[in-house]
Amino acid sequence: MDQYARATASDRPGVAQPVPQRPVPVQPWGRMLLVALALAVALVGAWEAWWRAQGVLPGTRNTLGLWAIQRRRIDHGEGDATVLLGASRTYFDLQLPVWERLAGRAPIQLSFEGTSPMTAVEDLAADPNFTGRLVIGVAPDLFFSGDGAFLKAAGYVRKESPAQRVGQWLSMRFLEPYLAFDDGDFALRTVLARQDWPERPGRHWFKAVRKLAMYEESRNAYLWSKVETDPAYRQLARDIWAEGFVTYPGDPTPEEALKSEQEQIERAVKAVKQLHAHGARVLFVRLPSDGEYLKYEEQHFPRTRAWDGLLKATGTPGIYFSDYPQLTGYYLPEWSHLTRAEAERFTAAIYPLIEQQFAQAPAPAAGH
Repeated sequence: MDQYARATASDRPGVAQPVPQRPVPVQPWGRMLLVALALAVALVGAWEAWWRAQGVLPGTRNTLGLWAIQRRRIDHGEGDATVLLGASRTYFDLQLPVWERLAGRAPIQLSFEGTSPMTAVEDLAADPNFTGRLVIGVAPDLFFSGDGAFLKAAGYVRKESPAQRVGQWLSMRFLEPYLAFDDGDFALRTVLARQDWPERPGRHWFKAVRKLAMYEESRNAYLWSKVETDPAYRQLARDIWAEGFVTYPGDPTPEEALKSEQEQIERAVKAVKQLHAHGARVLFVRLPSDGEYLKYEEQHFPRTRAWDGLLKATGTPGIYFSDYPQLTGYYLPEWSHLTRAEAERFTAAIYPLIEQQFAQAPAPAAGH
């Protein structure tokens, strides 16, 4: 019998079985542990060095936990704050430090890239603690479809466990400030998934959206400089957007898309009424887009139907970028987002317009 094998009941019939024991072979366990640790450190170091060489730097991860930290501020005494809600344009193009310099108080940033704001708007509409001002960014393809990768953020804030909160804190203090590769875009499985896999008949492999922004603990965000300075990376971002401008089998028909648009407007009407009922004020903003992206939006979501229909149905004021000279003429490297410097300049330009709109449309009396 193998010297490490344990006798079983079949080997000793009728005899009570002793506590199982298994001899541990003599090995240089200490040296083996050191070798394993050294190998792990070397591999992690090589992965970190590779991404640093690509221009990646450590930064805050944009997680549901980070969003929840900001959302809880409303329930912890800041219900009268200005809140920003939208997709990536509202997230990247409105700079919190500039706003704070102009207003003396920064807004709460609750936008999420690639996501319709309507689920989070409805969450605020159902929260009587929120009596402040809500600026809702309208990126037509997301807003009027109701789609998004982070729609569950509003629910997460109530379901987040103590362990998840601690994990978020530990990550923000001990990992994110030091490791450049600690970003979902640079995870090994993500890198493998975005390789050029063979096409299959009837199946188009869409390129995943790559890293576009840098994030801060306050949830201030700005376009990653690589999108601005690296022509190949900038073109990749444009190519990824362009895939969405083409109709593929299984995409919604024009009739289905129009129905979805009307459904989102109806959601907005209901949410705005609820917000007004507890004294909150609402303003819609259409931030800049350019190039092929703007052409796509104008074709599929014409302003006279989608944007004007939204404002008319909700009875809510709005700011459309092309109506104001000071909101046009900015550089959007990949057609959809301003560079960091341009975003700072744009925030300074749009802030007085936002204040003017809110001043002209005072909050309705609470309970009405």
